[in-house]
Amino acid sequence: MSGMVFVDTNVFVYVRDSAQAQKQAIAAQWLEKLWREQSGRTSMQVLSELHVTLTRKLKPGMRPEDAWDDVEALLAWDPQPLDRELMLRARKLEARYRLSWWDSLIVAAAQLQDCNTLLTEDLQDGMVFEQVMVRSPFRHRAEEARPAYLIESGVLRRHRRPGRPRKAATTPA
Repeated sequence: MSGMVFVDTNVFVYVRDSAQAQKQAIAAQWLEKLWREQSGRTSMQVLSELHVTLTRKLKPGMRPEDAWDDVEALLAWDPQPLDRELMLRARKLEARYRLSWWDSLIVAAAQLQDCNTLLTEDLQDGMVFEQVMVRSPFRHRAEEARPAYLIESGVLRRHRRPGRPRKAATTPA
């Protein structure tokens, strides 16, 4: 996978969720790869959600100090702040794609960080929002390259000219 990858809250949470052993292992592979390649990105919104989820929603919950260690480490990813630019872009995305407000903020943050991949299971795998493609971490392996959209020659058809279709020329038999 090339380019920057925006990681949503659920991927970080699965790394700490021992009740979901298979997803935990896959999420850990993704994060290890992103740390190694220094290609992971996230947002302050995600880090806030992560802290709350790890300490209050995950069973058993983590101690706030341990959850903070995870959040603090991710500050190295230069998270997208919640600012005017993010809010304005999120509003446009919400209106255009009819996303929830929270998902709009996530997609907008990925766009503002020039990510080409949004790693989440909260949106439909394969959706594209301008330059950002949604990828489910559990449908694609961390080693997989992002699929390229190659257009084979002759595949694209030109639009027909206006007017009635022409009859094919017939040759006498």
